Amino acid sequence: MLADSHGRVATDLRVSVTDRCNLRCQYCMPAEGLDWLPKPELLTDDELVRLIGIGVERLGITEIRFTGGEPLLRRGLAGIVARTAALRPRPEISLTTNGIGLDRLAEPLHAAGLDRINVSLDTLRPETFRALARRDRLADVLAGLAAAAATGLAPVKVNAVLMRGINDDEAVPLARFCLERGYQLRFIEQMPLDAQHGWRREGMVTADEILAGLSAAFWLTSDDPDARGSAPAEAFLVDGGPARIGVIGSVTRPFCGSCDRVRLTADGQVRNCLFARTESDLRGPMRQGASDAELAELWLRAVASKLPGHGINDPGFLQPARPMSAIGG
Repeated sequence: MLADSHGRVATDLRVSVTDRCNLRCQYCMPAEGLDWLPKPELLTDDELVRLIGIGVERLGITEIRFTGGEPLLRRGLAGIVARTAALRPRPEISLTTNGIGLDRLAEPLHAAGLDRINVSLDTLRPETFRALARRDRLADVLAGLAAAAATGLAPVKVNAVLMRGINDDEAVPLARFCLERGYQLRFIEQMPLDAQHGWRREGMVTADEILAGLSAAFWLTSDDPDARGSAPAEAFLVDGGPARIGVIGSVTRPFCGSCDRVRLTADGQVRNCLFARTESDLRGPMRQGASDAELAELWLRAVASKLPGHGINDPGFLQPARPMSAIGG
């Protein structure tokens, strides 16, 4: 098992398949974009599937989530999903995407074995989308969401980040939009993972503020806390249920004590926390001929050193060198 010294066991693997993205969201990267990883540094399809297989077959991984950058930009993604679905024991397979291109890819991904999908949607206003994402692609995201739902990728989850002075008045409209369509909405506190290192606590819309805004329009009651397990979102029944809205208070309500996640970057580095400042290289040893057993041992050591928490609220906190797009959520 991928156990750390604090008694946590990692069973949820987040796999970044690319650092590239077709949006330039303010909370992630600068308007001019970033220098992408050179292709030779990226894991090939075979290397990705080999490491995923080691995680599933040798180390107890039961859930795989493909992330980016924007994972739909990875050529061969459906093939990677299909090969992952063929592993035994079969892991649960999900994907986090900005939704651009999902209208044509939802069906082949579902046919390949994708079980669930999360789509980022921070606003319903085209002008706000352009300001926040620096691209005019809201219609594409909405089309992707509709296609995912029609394909049967259920439940379709929507991730929303509220930013003060930009979209902090959209909690209720986003909630109504998702409730009407049967999407599961989750609000996420903005985290210090932008490439510009411009995150400021005072600019973050907190979980308490989000819940206060929602409570003005809906009757919210806390869902069974025992059912949460290691899930990052606190779930709230809306108007008595069965519909739910989730709130992920990564900063003000950290859930590090029950974290079961580990990350593999697109260039083959293990990260035992989203905010880790160190990584463990699997790509180098793999390309030098390391066996599956040797790679599994390196992975075990990487997770064993996981810190008790992300440290965002510590006075000496420093952001990781990599931005979110290069880590993978």
